[in-house]
Order: sequence, then C-alpha cells, then structure tokens
Amino acid sequence: MEKRDRAAAMAPGEAAKGGARPVDRQGLLQHSREFLDFFWDIAKPQQETRLEATEKLLEYLRARPEGSEMKYAQKRLIAGLGMGRETARPCYSLALAQLLQSFEDIPLCSILQQIQEKHDLQTVKKVMKRPALFANLFGVLALFQSGRLVKDPEALLKSVKLLQVLAQYYNHLQEQPQKALVDILSEVPEAMWQEVLPKVLKPDLNSILGSPEHLEIFLLAQQKVPRQLEKLMGPVNLLSDENIPRLVTVLKTAANSVKKERKLPAVALDLLRLALRENKFPWFWNEIVEQGLMKKQFWPASYLCFRLLGASLPMLSKKQLQLVMRGDTIRHYGEHIVTAKFPSQFKFAPEMIKYVESFLEGCQDDPEKQLAVVVAFSSITNQGLPVLPTFWRVGRLLSAPALKGYVAWLQDMFLQPNLDSLVDFSTDNQKKAQDASIHGPERTVFRLRKWLILRLVSIVDSLHLEKEEALIEEVARFCFFHSFFETKKPTSQIPETGQRFSFPVEARAREVVSGAFFSLLQTLSAHFKHAPEQTQNKRPWTYRLVQFADMLLNHSRNVSPLTPFTTQQRQAWTQMLQTLEELEACSSEAKAKATAFQHLLLLVGIHLFKSPTESCDLLGDIQTCIKKSLGEKTRRTRSKATKAQEPPWVEVLVEILLALLAQPSHLIRQVARTVFGHVCAHLTPRALQLILDVLNPEQSEDEDDNVVVTDDSEKQLEDEEDKSSESEDNKNSESEDSEEEESDEEDRDGDVDPGFREQLMAVLQAGKALGGVDDDDEELGDEAMMALDENLSSLFAEQKLRIQARRDEKNKLQKEKALRRDFQIRVLDLIEVLVTKQPENPLVLELLEPLLNIIRRSMRTSSTKQEQDLLHKTARIFTHHLCRSRHYCRDVDNCVETVSTQVERLVQQAAHQADSSVALYYFNASLYLLRVMKGNTRKPQKKEKAGTKPKGPEVAQAASCLDLNIVTPIYSSALSSFLTKRNSPLTIPMFLSLFSRHPMLCKSLLPLVIQHVTGQTRPRHQAQACLLLQKVLPMRELRLCFEDSEWEQLTCQILAKVTENLRALGEAQSKSEQLKSRSSLELLNILFRIINHEKLTVDLTVVRDVLQSKQQYLQHRVRQKEQVAGASRLYDIYWQAMRVLGVPRPKSEKKDAKEVLSATQSPVSMKRKKRGFLPETKKRKKRKSEGTTQEEAAKPAATGGDQPQPPSTGKKRKRKKAKAQGEGTPAAESLSPEPLAKTPKLQKRNRKLSQVNGATPMAPSEPAVEKQYQKELPQKGVSGKSPQSTLQSPAKTPKLQKRNRKLSQVNGATPVAPTEPAMEKQSQKELPQKEVSSKSPQSALPRKKAKLRLSLANRSPSLLQSGAKKKKAQLRKAAKP
Repeated sequence: MEKRDRAAAMAPGEAAKGGARPVDRQGLLQHSREFLDFFWDIAKPQQETRLEATEKLLEYLRARPEGSEMKYAQKRLIAGLGMGRETARPCYSLALAQLLQSFEDIPLCSILQQIQEKHDLQTVKKVMKRPALFANLFGVLALFQSGRLVKDPEALLKSVKLLQVLAQYYNHLQEQPQKALVDILSEVPEAMWQEVLPKVLKPDLNSILGSPEHLEIFLLAQQKVPRQLEKLMGPVNLLSDENIPRLVTVLKTAANSVKKERKLPAVALDLLRLALRENKFPWFWNEIVEQGLMKKQFWPASYLCFRLLGASLPMLSKKQLQLVMRGDTIRHYGEHIVTAKFPSQFKFAPEMIKYVESFLEGCQDDPEKQLAVVVAFSSITNQGLPVLPTFWRVGRLLSAPALKGYVAWLQDMFLQPNLDSLVDFSTDNQKKAQDASIHGPERTVFRLRKWLILRLVSIVDSLHLEKEEALIEEVARFCFFHSFFETKKPTSQIPETGQRFSFPVEARAREVVSGAFFSLLQTLSAHFKHAPEQTQNKRPWTYRLVQFADMLLNHSRNVSPLTPFTTQQRQAWTQMLQTLEELEACSSEAKAKATAFQHLLLLVGIHLFKSPTESCDLLGDIQTCIKKSLGEKTRRTRSKATKAQEPPWVEVLVEILLALLAQPSHLIRQVARTVFGHVCAHLTPRALQLILDVLNPEQSEDEDDNVVVTDDSEKQLEDEEDKSSESEDNKNSESEDSEEEESDEEDRDGDVDPGFREQLMAVLQAGKALGGVDDDDEELGDEAMMALDENLSSLFAEQKLRIQARRDEKNKLQKEKALRRDFQIRVLDLIEVLVTKQPENPLVLELLEPLLNIIRRSMRTSSTKQEQDLLHKTARIFTHHLCRSRHYCRDVDNCVETVSTQVERLVQQAAHQADSSVALYYFNASLYLLRVMKGNTRKPQKKEKAGTKPKGPEVAQAASCLDLNIVTPIYSSALSSFLTKRNSPLTIPMFLSLFSRHPMLCKSLLPLVIQHVTGQTRPRHQAQACLLLQKVLPMRELRLCFEDSEWEQLTCQILAKVTENLRALGEAQSKSEQLKSRSSLELLNILFRIINHEKLTVDLTVVRDVLQSKQQYLQHRVRQKEQVAGASRLYDIYWQAMRVLGVPRPKSEKKDAKEVLSATQSPVSMKRKKRGFLPETKKRKKRKSEGTTQEEAAKPAATGGDQPQPPSTGKKRKRKKAKAQGEGTPAAESLSPEPLAKTPKLQKRNRKLSQVNGATPMAPSEPAVEKQYQKELPQKGVSGKSPQSTLQSPAKTPKLQKRNRKLSQVNGATPVAPTEPAMEKQSQKELPQKEVSSKSPQSALPRKKAKLRLSLANRSPSLLQSGAKKKKAQLRKAAKP
C-alpha cells in the first residue's frame, strides 16, 4: 500500500512543473482509486485480468485525453517496465503498446527518451542494472508492438541503435536484442531499408557468419532489398564450399539456442529457402545437413535436422523427396525412435507426425507426393521391422488415389518384399550382438510381413464404410485368401490367384495373417452393428466372406485350401449354407432369433478353415439346435418322448457357447452374448448347472475342466522373439542380466533338497575329496581330479534340469490359472445376460450362492488383476443386475420351503463370515429372497371345480408367501448373535435395511433388541442395541404396525430399560462403557421426542430424579483438571434431556466449564489471539479506571462463593456483564425458559425480566436436537403424568412490564445464580410429582423482600451511580471478609 501511495503521489506532482504545488496536490487527490487500481491489475499473472485492466485504462484515458491522468499513465507504465518481478515487465510493455496504438498523437521519440532517462544505463546502480536493461528492451518491443515504429524513421533508427547497445550485455539479455532487431526489420518497408541497412549490417562476411542473428539479417536483406545489399557488400556467394564450416557452426549455435523452446530456428529455414531459390538444395542437404550437422552425435543439431526435414516436405519436389527420405537423416531419425524407449528421454516422433499430417492436409491435390511421403516413412525399418506403429492413422488424410496406391504398395511388399527399397538400419547394440544364423533374410522378411499385414488391417478401422467399401472388401479378401488358401493356377475370376510370392510364406506368417483376418472381422462386425444399412442388402460382412470362401472351394482346380476338407467337413459346410438360406426365410416373429443364429453359424463356419475338426462338430450341433429351437412349438409333443434319450437342445447349445468362449476372441464373445440372449428364456436347470460348474472355484481348481482354454502361445513366442531382438538396445541389459543371475542363484540355493545333498556327499566321498584322518598327506592325482570334475558337473547339470522343470511347472500352473480366470470372466457374460433378459425366471434364484462363493473367494485372494476384475464384475452383476433389479421372480409358490431354507442358509453364512464386507453380500442376498417371497402371493387351494375362478377381492386378499413364523426365528438368531458375539461380522446397517423393508418383522424382533439394552451383556453390545433403537424407533413404517396402546407400552418399556442404564451415568471408565452411556442418553432424547410429538401419557418422574442425581457428578467430571475423554459431549447431551424435562441449563455452569477447559489448555494466557499482523508493542494500551480495578478486586468478595475462580482473562466489559447476568437464580424457579430474543431491544427486555423473575435466559447457542425438541413440544399443557409444560410468560401485562422495568433500573444488575447442590435439591422438591397443569405452580415473581435484598446485596454496582458513591460501595464490599 505504501508503494501504491508513493506511485500515486509521484506523477501528479511532476505533471505540471510550472504550476503551484497546492494545485498538484489537488490533482493527486482527484485521481480516483479506480484509476490507480488499473496499474495493479495490469501486473497480475492472470491474462484475463490484465487484458480487462488494459481495456478499462484505455477507456478511462479516452474520456480524459487532456488531463493529468495521461502523463501519469505514461510514467507509471514506463516505470513498470523495470519492475523487479519478471512476470510484470511484459504486462506493462503490452499495456504501453496498447496505449501508443490507441493514442497516435503521442510521439514515439518522446516515449523512447523517457524510457532512456528513467532507466539510464550509464547512471543506474549495479544492483538495478539487469532491470534497467530489460526495461529498455521491453520499451523498444512496446514501440514495435504498437505498429507505429516502422512508420517513424527517427524512432526506428533510435530503436535500432538502442538494440545494438543492448546486444553488448549478452550475460543478461543473451540473444534477445538481436532477435528483436530481426523481428523489427522483417516489418520494415523497402523504402526505409536504405537508411537502416548500413547501421545494422557490416560489409564483412566474417561478421555475417559470426552469429545466427547477423546471418538472419543478411538473409532478410537479401530477400527484401537484394540490390542495396549488393551495393553495400558486393556479390556474395553464401552457399559455397568455403563457407561450409562456418555455416555448420552458425546452425549448431542456433540449434543450441532453441534447445528449451524445441522449435526450428528461422535462420535454418531461410537457408533452406535460399538453397531452393539458387537450385542448390542437393548440395545444401548433403554438405550442410548430412555431412555437417549429422556428422557428430550432437542431439540439438540432430533435432534441427529432423525439424528441417519435416518443414521442408511441402517445398520439395518428388525427386527432392526421394533424396531426403533415403539419406542419413531419415536413418538417424529411425534409430532415434528405436532407442528412445525410456520415459525420461525426449521423443521426437509426435512432432514429426504433426509435420507429416500437416503436409498431407495441405497436399490433397497432389496424391503422388502424398503417396511418396507415406511410403517413405513406412520404409524406415530396423532389421526389417518398420519403426512406425501399425496404428498410424493417416488414412483419413490421404486422398482416394493415394490411399488406394498405399494399400496396393502394402500388398505388393507383402507378396514380394523388396528389401533394397527399405531404409534399414541396426543400432549399435544390435551390431555388437549380430548373429548371422539368427538375423538372416528370412527373419527380416517375416518381421516386415507381420507389420505389413497388421498395417493393412489397421487402415480399415479409420476408413468410411460407405465411401471405401470396395477397398475394404479387397483387404478382407486378401487377408482371408492368404490365411487359408494357396494358388494352383491363376484365373481371372479370382484376382487373388494372380498374386505370387517372391519369398515362400512360412507357417508362422500364415498364423499372423489369420489372426489379423479375425481382428479385421471383429472391426467389420462392430461397424456393421452401428451401421447395418451400409452393407449390401443389410447383410453382415461375414456372410459376404462365406460366399467368397464357397466360391474358392468350388474352384478346386485353381485354388486349394491349406488344410483340405474331409468329406464330413465339406458336408457340414454345405449343410451350413442350406441352414443359412432357411434362416433367411423365417417369419418376422422369429427374425431376431434367426439373425443371432445366423451370426453364430457364419462365425463357426469361417472358423472351419482355422480348426476344421472342432468346428465341424460344432456346426452339426448348432444346426440341430437351430432346427429344434425354431420348430419347438410344433414339436412340443415329441419332445417328451425324446427327452430321456437325448439332452435338450438348450443344454447342447450352452455347451457349444462355452466351448466358443474358451477361445480368446472378442468377436466370439459378442456373438455368444447375442445368441444366449435369445435362448436364455428356454434355459433348463441342467443347462444353468453347466455354466455354474465353470464358475465354481473349488471344482474348477480341483478337477480338470471339460472345456479346454486355449491361447495363442505361438504368437506370444513370436512377440517375445521380437521383443528380445528389440531389447538388445536396452542400456541396462548388463544390470538386468546380473539381477537374473542373482535370482537364479537364490532359487538354486532355496531349492537344494536333502537328496541332492546326499548325492553330492557320495560323489565327493567316492572321489576322496573329503579330507579324513588317515589320508591327510595324500593328494588326488590328475585322473582322479578329472573324474571328480565330470561327476560333479553331471550331478549339478541334473540338479539344474530339476530346478528348471520345477520352475516351468510353476509357470505352467500360473498360466493355467490365469487362463481359467479369463475364461470365468467371459462366462460371466452369460450370467449377466440371463439376469438382465430374464429376471423373472425362477432359475435366477439358483445364481445367488455361486456368485457369493466367487465373491467370498476373490475377497481372500484378490492379489492379481484378473482376480480383481473377476471380483468387480461378479459384484456388479450381483448388486446392480440382481438385487437392485425392478423385476424379480413371480412364481415361487411351489418352492416356498426351498426359498425359506435358502434364506436361513444365507443368514447363517453371513453370521459366520470373517469379513463384514462379505457378510453384507450374503445378507443382501437373503433380503432379495425376502423381497421375492413378499412379492409373491399364495394360490388358494382349489376345492371347487377347475372351471371356477376366485373373485377379485379374494385374489387381492391372498396372503403373501412370506411367512413370518418361519423367517422371524432365522433373523432372531442372527440378531442375537450380533448382540452377543464379540466379533460379529453383522452390522447395524444390515438390520436397518431389513427393518425398513419389513416392518412387521421388525416388530417381532424389537423385544429381543430391548432385552439387550440392559442385562448381563457387554457394554458395547448394549450400546449397539441403543444405537439400533435410535435408528428404528423414528421409522414411520414401524409406527404403522402398532396400535396406540401397544406403542405407548413399548415406549414405557424402552424408557424403563434406558432409565436403568442411566443409573450408572458418568461412572464409565472404559470406552465401551462411555459409548453405552452416550448411546443411552441419545436414545432417551429420541424417546422424549416421540413422547412430545405423539402426546403420550408417560411418567417421567423417575427419569428426572435419576438425571438430576447425576448432575453434580457429571459437572465434576467436566471441571476436573484431567479432562475425561467425551465428558463434555456427554454433559451436553445430558442437558438436552434435562431441558426437555423443563430444567434449563444455567449459563454459569456452561461458562465455567468452558473457562476451566480453556485454562487447562493454556494456563499462562487466556487472551484470545486476534487476527492481524500488528505486534503487541504497537497495540494501543487499554486504560482502565480506578473504579474498574477496584470493582475487579471486589468481585470475588461480592460473589461470596467458595468455588475456585479462573485466572484473569482480560476480556471486555460486555463479557463480564454477560457473566454477571448469566449467574441467575436456580433452575427450579423456571421449567420453561423464555426463547432467546433476536433483536437488541428484545434481549434487553428479556434480561430485565429474567433479573426480576429469577430465571436464567436460554443459552444463545443450542444443539440442533434441542431445537427440534423445542419445536415438537406441545403448545399447551400435556395431560397425564408428564411433568413437561409450556409455562405462560411471567410478565405479559403492561403493568407488570412497567414494574419490571422499574425494578431493573433500581437494581442495575442481574442476580447471581448460585450453583450449589442445595438450590438444586430445592428445585427438585418444588417440582410436581404427577400431572402438570397449564399454569406453573411456582410464583413467577419473587414477592419476599428477603430474597430481593439478597439479590441486591449480591449485585455489582450500577453504572447509574455517581463516582464517589461507587468508590465507597466498592471499598465497603472489599473490606468485608
């Protein structure tokens, strides 16, 4: 603020030097705070705030163009250019530029002169040298950004001269002045170059090639004013062999200067353009870039070459592109991609991809250049494997001819790999580990073909089906043909037969193509699912490929499958085609089911080429199931006869789907889900059991599954081989090898068994290598040593093989376990479909326990990611799709006993779990079964004829299947276990969910809960019972189950139990006992709320007596020095209950408790720490009068209490007065205090009334529960035995108000509230024992003069008394003993 004031006072005093000083001071005062705040907002880091402040400043100055604000703004902005904060300088520079742009009448030379005077480099101190340099630089930049500098020759020359001076301070500014000079000169018109050129450029080639900035100025002048440059320097041949070393040095310097910015220096791009204009690009690229910059490994220079390559793509011709894309630069770029594997290393590939994509977008009219660039980047290979990823999405940027040519190039390279056309390289580590036997041309061709086929398939994913359907079909046919067929004789009917291989295709390459084909099939199926109208006649792509396969099978002279079909397999293929035709002719009703079966048939039919034997059997079974499922309605009579002979078709189809799910194919998984969704309505218990057998953890681990889970092991081996070849570039290979050796040694040491040790001892004894007593001097001969070495080597070799066998067996078991978990996750799809599609099927009830077994087991062993995925998916199906489903089974009338037994089993299992989270799933399953039984109705027994039907009212009155006589003992035992067992997994929320859904069951179980509130149970269980009752009693559903008399009787019963607990209130020592006490008091408050709300007739005398007897003990525990944990909270809850009983809490007790608590925390100083940074020495001292001091000294004598007084707190008089007012008469004189007044007048009035009446005002802050009780208290009297009543206000008439006002004026203070137990006993005696009428039995106004005198004697001196009388009264009170 001081800086702001000084800045505000600076400029206006200097604004008008000729004027008088008082006028300037008046001008300073005229500057509004709003105007001064603009300059603070300009320097803030938020961009929006800066721009908004700049706009507001300009608007403010436009309204006052001739005022002193303009000069002040100029000086303030110029001063801000040299601020110490580096982030504020550009902000002031931008604001100054906007100011100069808006007000063109301000001369630039004067602004530049003010900048140089304010930040003079000659006279500035050394400490302020750096801010002054930056102030001059940002000042010139502000002039340039205003757009007026290039139009003012004088200001331009001065700015250029200033920048040249600033360029000498390289340590502070580095190359920023030269860059600013280049930016300014690039905007200078040609007419002004004649004056500027001699001053910015020396006629010396050495100085030009001395720095990148001078070279850039030279290139700029050569582009702008070549004639004037030639006059100045003569003819200059910059791109010559003599200048190569200096040009390379300048470019390396420029590359190093932009290392942090990671951008292309402008001088390098200008040199490239100069080489293109002079037709010297090949020389420039070979000599300067590849032979100069790329000669030595300097990464900033390499990145400059990469950026130069990417930026030059749009400017080069096709011939020049071939030169660039086959040189050392592109090879070095590929090596960088391969070696930059670690996260800490900089990766240039994303930047290069942006260069290429921008080139492709801007070159749509030249498909040849597009194709040349894409092919060139795809030809960068590391030992045959291209360095670009297969998912490089450039297909959307290529034009149609270029895309077609790229696909053709990929196919041709796959068929006839041209290794000479590739830019192949090997890294340094690969060259060291080169092995001719492994790294031959066959391996290179395989790596290349693998990438090409995957790249070919990935292109389809980014294409538009409606535009490129022919191209997609060509790719699909190519992949399918070369996966499963070979050519015998070319034919024109099949274009694929004309494609010949220059290198023979290996078996593993065929498998890669096959895997790529099924991946392509998945992509096409996903496209067909989202847009089925985009294919011919709305048929899936699999159907078209099946037609293509049938055509290939029919041309046996020209084409033959790699695995020839047997007669049975060919018949299965033919029957599949016939079944497809029949499915197409199905009616519209069964069209959805027919479509699902059609997808399944097509998919299994295509798999017939991959695995003929398994697929042939599946095809026959699927066709049988299809015929039976579609003809089920007509053949229903025959199904009973054939039921005992063969399994139902649903079971067969389920086995087929399980067999298909064993294969790791996402497409098969989707098709299986679709088919099962159409047939799950016909599911039988046996078919469901087939699915559950797979999910049963114990059976799947103990027994071998009938379904064999497969994986692509060979493909994984190939991937591992590729990874191993690439891992040769790993820099930490030696450390990894050492770690592996150490781990092998640890395993070897840990696997030593006694048998191996005995064998080793036997070998050593046989060779006499173990030294004995008799043969100390004997030595083994050479032959004996050789034999011993051979025996030991053979023994250790055998042990090594045994260790490796154990390790392989362990890895095999882990792999089988992982495959089994993946298979179970896929099978869970069928369960999810069943629960979602058929939630009302009775078979859904059989899913509960298997799913719970999976959850229970996975909770124990959820260490791996697969176990966690299995657990999460099972829990999601169980919770969201099953238990929370809106629909459930409606036909359990015949199996009520079974369901009841299942409920009992689930509840028992929940009570025996070790983890509460697992028990919650079991308990929720039992609640789901209760919901099912409750939602079903018993069918009336048909004693009449079959034709008679029950009437509507009889159906409405039918009883539910939920029998409370059966269910109540089940949950009663669980509740008893929860309230008696030490570590029960059951929790209160479980029973709350049960009681909220089934209130009648809650009514039956409430006596058990009430029984455990007291008795011989543990205190923790008693607290649990109290907490449960707290949550249950306010439930509206439970109240509707009781009659009024029953509810009142229940309330009295619970009240008696709670009263028995409260007899030990405050005596708790352990945490569980404290929890029991607090829970009992909270439950008592709940009971009071229910009694008041429903106006029940309940005798509360015993409760009141018990609570009042514990007041002194609780107060003592709160006030004791060593504060008992939770005592304060317990005391607050206690007074909530006492307030409902009509006994308010005195303020003195509450305040004393707080003071004692604060005294224990900080006995030295009780002053409250106030906010602010003003030290104690700077604070103004409070002057206390003599009377105030004497008053404080006389106060302990005036109170006359024996209680220990807390230390002086130094608080204000208001707090002392509030304390004196809070010390009123005992609480027995007023059962229902008046509500707290909200306005000052009402507070004063209530205070006076309380002084006269002897009542204590209500505490200003009450808990939320007390407010709720206060709302629910009856407005009038409560008939019966309740002692609660809302008393009439003691003084309501005008006469009484006037009288009370006079009494308070005479007395002048509030009466002191003694807190001795004697007064409490007096209040207990005066309370009525039975009914409480609407009027208070106690007098509202104290009528005895003795009481009045007593209260007057205990009051503090009034402020209305004179000073002399006040002093005398204080001296008299202080003299009293």
